[in-house]
Amino acid sequence: MSCSGSQGGSLTFMVRTVWLSMRSAIGDELAEFGLTTSQYATLMMTREQGGKSVSDIARDVGSTRQAANEMLGGLENAGLIERRPHPTDRRTHQIFVTDEGRAVYAKAHAAVNRREAELEADFTPEQRAAVREWLTGMAEACR
Repeated sequence: MSCSGSQGGSLTFMVRTVWLSMRSAIGDELAEFGLTTSQYATLMMTREQGGKSVSDIARDVGSTRQAANEMLGGLENAGLIERRPHPTDRRTHQIFVTDEGRAVYAKAHAAVNRREAELEADFTPEQRAAVREWLTGMAEACR
């Protein structure tokens, strides 16, 4: 799938078009591991910072709490995450990646990195650095 967008269009919708195209390309890679992009993102974020709540994860992946809970159920059923009671809030559970989740994430991450390298192959190192800098700056500006 090629990433396309209008040169004169709205920046917001150009970014959206790229996101949807990349999500599809990466989703194809993740299917081999039985993961969706949201599940992959959840493993990545939770591996880096365990103990997030369902609400935290919903916010981070851009979904409703209900959708995040269903997505987490799939990860939990696969043995990739576990829910533990929160130490101070009995209504909340914390999410942690299991050893199996870390192993699946590592394999999926390698496939995602390979696919992203293919997608960026025609860009110079300077262009890749500039895009990453711009995306980081825009994310911070939007907070």
